[in-house]
Amino acid sequence: MQTITLANGLVIPAVGTGTNTYGKEGNQYNGELNGDFSALKSAIKAGYRLIDTAISYRNEAGVGTTILESGIPREKFYIITKIPAEDAFIGSKESVEKTVLKSLENLKTDYIDLYLIHQPIEDEEKLKHTWEVLESFVDKGQIKSIGVSNFTMEMLETVHNFARIQPVVNQIQSNPHTWNHELIDYLLKTDVVPIAWGPLSKVTPEQINKLNHIAENYGKNWVQVLLRYQIQRGVVVIPKSHNEEHQITNLKLFDFALTKEDQFLIESL
Repeated sequence: MQTITLANGLVIPAVGTGTNTYGKEGNQYNGELNGDFSALKSAIKAGYRLIDTAISYRNEAGVGTTILESGIPREKFYIITKIPAEDAFIGSKESVEKTVLKSLENLKTDYIDLYLIHQPIEDEEKLKHTWEVLESFVDKGQIKSIGVSNFTMEMLETVHNFARIQPVVNQIQSNPHTWNHELIDYLLKTDVVPIAWGPLSKVTPEQINKLNHIAENYGKNWVQVLLRYQIQRGVVVIPKSHNEEHQITNLKLFDFALTKEDQFLIESL
């Protein structure tokens, strides 16, 4: 697996699996929890080691149990989770600390590789004390890296101005519907690694046809060239599938490289 080096010197896998519909009825985000983590089990079997979850997904505990029961050593995994920007979780330093400790308990681990603020926190004082608590867990070794999700350039500048430990990633939407080119360029220039959520979402039939035409040159499919495009520009991708075959093919991204011309065509979709 190819990795990307973060600003703090630690590395993150270039490809991971999302989990926001795992363990839920009908494979639906808002579905009732049913304990069925077969999709995560097959993803781990296929070779995924970056596992992306969040408190708002309601399935941290099931994700933690599945990772533990895989029999694969903890250090082989890279676990991401996220704190919601709601007062119940970030209203005070104490609530932030309680939330992080609960994540550690749910995930059945002594440390979390990457802990993110899931959504922008508009109240700067709450943002600051949330960040300070996350920094304290980094100091203790219970969190390895910290970052943000869905932050704009302006919001990141606010964090940069007070942070003792700088955010190493910003997890944002990036797909042909919303590439976020300007934000990604900014992130790459400021040593913040972009992570693309929904990298395969909102792709139109017309775009799929164009991607398949490009993919023919490499003996690949449209999904693979779309994911490869993101990786080549320094973006971590976290596709998600409940289909074991798709999970396997979504990892076959490192035996080819897109030409500059094809990168431009994809970028222009």
